[in-house]
Amino acid sequence: MKHAMRRLRTAAVALGACTLGLSLLSVPAAEAYAVQPLAPHSERAPESDQFSAEGVTTVGELRTVDGALSSARDGRTQIIQHPGASYVKVHFSALRLAHGDYVTVASPDGRESHRYDRYLNRATGSDYTTDGQPGFWAMSVEGDTAVVTVHSSRSSRGNVATIDRFWRGYDRAEIAQHNFSTQSVCSTDARRDAVCYQSSHPNEYARGNAVARLLISGGGMCTTWRVGNTNRMLTNKHCFSTQSAVSGSEMQFNYQCATCGGANPGAGTKVSGATLYKVSSGGSNQLDYTLYSVNNFANIQSFGTLYLATTATTTGTRMYIPGHGDGSPKRLSIFEDTQNGATCTVKNANYNTWNISYSCDTSGGNSGSPVLNASHRVIALHHLGGCPSNQGAKAHLIYNEIASLIANG
Repeated sequence: MKHAMRRLRTAAVALGACTLGLSLLSVPAAEAYAVQPLAPHSERAPESDQFSAEGVTTVGELRTVDGALSSARDGRTQIIQHPGASYVKVHFSALRLAHGDYVTVASPDGRESHRYDRYLNRATGSDYTTDGQPGFWAMSVEGDTAVVTVHSSRSSRGNVATIDRFWRGYDRAEIAQHNFSTQSVCSTDARRDAVCYQSSHPNEYARGNAVARLLISGGGMCTTWRVGNTNRMLTNKHCFSTQSAVSGSEMQFNYQCATCGGANPGAGTKVSGATLYKVSSGGSNQLDYTLYSVNNFANIQSFGTLYLATTATTTGTRMYIPGHGDGSPKRLSIFEDTQNGATCTVKNANYNTWNISYSCDTSGGNSGSPVLNASHRVIALHHLGGCPSNQGAKAHLIYNEIASLIANG
């Protein structure tokens, strides 16, 4: 099978209770607002605008909508709702706010809320993403409903905010439908929610905190993580490789279940991509990395960081993988097939010039996950699926190329 067909774009069909766990919010929660939802009148954007990057798990679709909010009392709130959606990400084509006015994009229960004023200042308001077109994208809201509200003391009926598009996240069945399957779960899927290992494997659990879910340009999904002591992140080149894609993407830290096997993840902490620093040369079967930074770095520093191994690993080395396969809340691959059975190990430390191989379980969305050894150093960057030889790019070779750009510790 060609490497291009072996990239991680798997959608596992048999998922646990918290495998997707995307905090779906009930439609009645939005009915407290005396406003008709806009989304039922939306249309799917042209196919050319949909997310379709090869090797990346597609997790949503772009919808177009015509919605304007005014500062008049009866025009201050608009509901963007797509029943069953796993997230909603709203685009403002125009924002005409006076000093002191602001707009919020929130979940119906208010637990997740993003605030934007006329200055779009990340230091005083919320983060946001851009796509090179007029306007900006609010950060995504978990669930199927986003409540957009204008906060103003004015009574003018002029339009102050215009919504023209939104991304809506696929549910579990749709992710399976829109992604081809490569066998990357080898035999029995032994992955479990990260929190399941909080007591039994505290070090593995703690190192996983530096790993985030990567929402790419509104509709794609990979895994990403902080590397070194400064504001630097790593993922795969095949996940994104341009400044525009970095600026259009979200990194979601602490997106994991609160209890083992429970469908109860919180929204976590979301930041946007800032600066693209370096992209590997060669194809996706080679080193396949992208190094970049994030906005609002202070918001994610508490989640810790990971360090690259600077020497080659060896066959038989114990290993584990934290990641967001299928776009799910964070799971850990520690055991091969059975809990407390054989642990994951490196099957071939020199599978080829660039890669090591293993049969530790992964799936679509795990692209970009760190592969760590028992000393909790990153020995590979996961990027290719195909049991029994799932593959990760050798971390020491990546280190040799980016050493001057990171503080590896």
